[in-house]
Amino acid sequence: MSEADIEIGDHPRADLPGQACDQLGNQMDLGAGQILVLGFLAGVFIAFGSIAFLVVMAVPEGAVPFGILQAAAGLAFSGGLLLVIVAGAELFTGNTLMLGRWYAGQSPLSAILKAWAPAWIGNLAGSIFVVALFIAAGGHEAGEGLLASAALDTGGEKTAKGAGAIFASGILANMLVCLAVWMTFAARTVQGKIIALVPPIATFVAAGLEHSVANMSLIPMGLAMVWLGEPGADPALTMGGLLVNLLWSTLGNIVGGGIIAAAYWFSYDREA
Repeated sequence: MSEADIEIGDHPRADLPGQACDQLGNQMDLGAGQILVLGFLAGVFIAFGSIAFLVVMAVPEGAVPFGILQAAAGLAFSGGLLLVIVAGAELFTGNTLMLGRWYAGQSPLSAILKAWAPAWIGNLAGSIFVVALFIAAGGHEAGEGLLASAALDTGGEKTAKGAGAIFASGILANMLVCLAVWMTFAARTVQGKIIALVPPIATFVAAGLEHSVANMSLIPMGLAMVWLGEPGADPALTMGGLLVNLLWSTLGNIVGGGIIAAAYWFSYDREA
């Protein structure tokens, strides 16, 4: 293997829109059943990241300075997206970059929506699957109740936000997620993909931004704590709060991914 073959980030930036369109086109060619199963895996992987996030956040109040704790939790969560990218799975939020194919006239919007739907459903199913197993395993009892408190606090914070705040936060979250995915197209090696991926993912998590697929596990984990009788839940942490959050975070995520796809299509792939 030559030195050029192992160079990290050795694809020219101008080539990335074409690479992205080809890769995303291959994903769109998968059958609905394949996308559903791979979407289920993506939900599982992101839920693993959510568990890692909650484990890090499960500390006594004030024990770790604000910012340091959030940064550490963001780094822990990023393992979930690493699994998606390296192992392979269909993550709805990353797949919003498929809009680049629509801008380029390579795929109709209807085909993109058909690819998104089973990915989103699979992501939700995989997320709930992991939450249920984690609770059945007694994972929520870790830290003498600290993990349960972290789940309640996280779920409550997310469901207490208004629709506009969730939507705006969703845009920002998926701009960072799609930038992370976009940068992996520049890397030839697993090491390069890790280096590209972790900083944007850790940033959106540390900032508390709204990622619909992450919320498919984080909010249900908090809801489960309510149903198990854990005290201290925010009144907004309800099934209704979950549905409102998923609606507006999903829409915001679509806009955020569309902005990234549009910017790079316009800059590098648009016909003059």
